Amino acid sequence: MTHPVRRPMRYDAEVNRARILTVARRALAQTPDLALKPLAKLAGVGPGTVYRHFPTREVLLLAVYRSEVEALLDTTALLGRHDPAAALRRWFERLAAHGRTGSAASQAVRFALQSRGPYSARARAAVDELLAAARKADRLRADITSGEVLLLMSYVWNTCGPYVWNTGGEPGHEAVGSRVLDVVMAGLCAGPAPAPVPAHARRKHM
Repeated sequence: MTHPVRRPMRYDAEVNRARILTVARRALAQTPDLALKPLAKLAGVGPGTVYRHFPTREVLLLAVYRSEVEALLDTTALLGRHDPAAALRRWFERLAAHGRTGSAASQAVRFALQSRGPYSARARAAVDELLAAARKADRLRADITSGEVLLLMSYVWNTCGPYVWNTGGEPGHEAVGSRVLDVVMAGLCAGPAPAPVPAHARRKHM
């Protein structure tokens, strides 16, 4: 079976792509929800040029903030500097730090962790590495999966939002965010999983 040869990008196409990324990073810092068509105008190219390089806004954000996403997924470095439980907590704090801002970079991180794109498998592998280390040190429940952790943090992040995590907001918000992470860590700590509550028992307390 033969595979098509991928041709290198033309020089002018490379220049356009680099210009779009440069302009996008600057513009998104001011307008996090900037759409692709207005971006094309700012970059001095046609909308078709932007869409050829970045078919969706998600693809653009992941390209612009690639370094931020890569840094978040570097769990090996965390484990090299901290014990497994502390490394897991610090990773949660890194993730929460993106939620504090509501920025375009935080949107890129969300896409990387939640979508089925190029980073989804790497995100699960990164969390798996943290969980395996904590489990080996007997610091984590045995029934926790990376998918559950990502779902949990996604819920916490989307529910709390920048309001709770915003360090520049009203006094006490940062403390609330820290307590939320305390609850998450307590739930993940080693110990037997609690028995499920029967449906009829739950209804009695509703």
